Amino acid sequence: MATLFTKIIQWDIPSYKIYEDEYTYAFLDIFPQHPGHILIVPKCEVDHFADVPEPYYSQVFQTAKKLAPALKKATNCTRVCTTFLGYEVPHCHYHLIPTNSLIDMDHKTREQADAEELKKMQTLIMSYI
Repeated sequence: MATLFTKIIQWDIPSYKIYEDEYTYAFLDIFPQHPGHILIVPKCEVDHFADVPEPYYSQVFQTAKKLAPALKKATNCTRVCTTFLGYEVPHCHYHLIPTNSLIDMDHKTREQADAEELKKMQTLIMSYI
């Protein structure tokens, strides 16, 4: 059975897409740590990041490198932090989180984002890519 992220990649479930290439798909997290929180997923359905085959694995990081400066400009944050967590969905996903301090990485504070806010952030980030 396809994961939630595979369904998003295949457009079976809508998302706020930020970027897509042959190997990766990046979109806004609807339960963001902070506005602009992006998830980057490889287009192969693999649970753990260490099992993701090349070239998908390397492309996740190339995509992050491309998107982080745009995210930083769009959110005016101090730093874009990254993490692999992997508990929520059994499909490797790399988080890009705009932060101003280490406290901003506390995942306990997540709430579902407003659709209008997500659309505005999507447009803003994409304007810097």
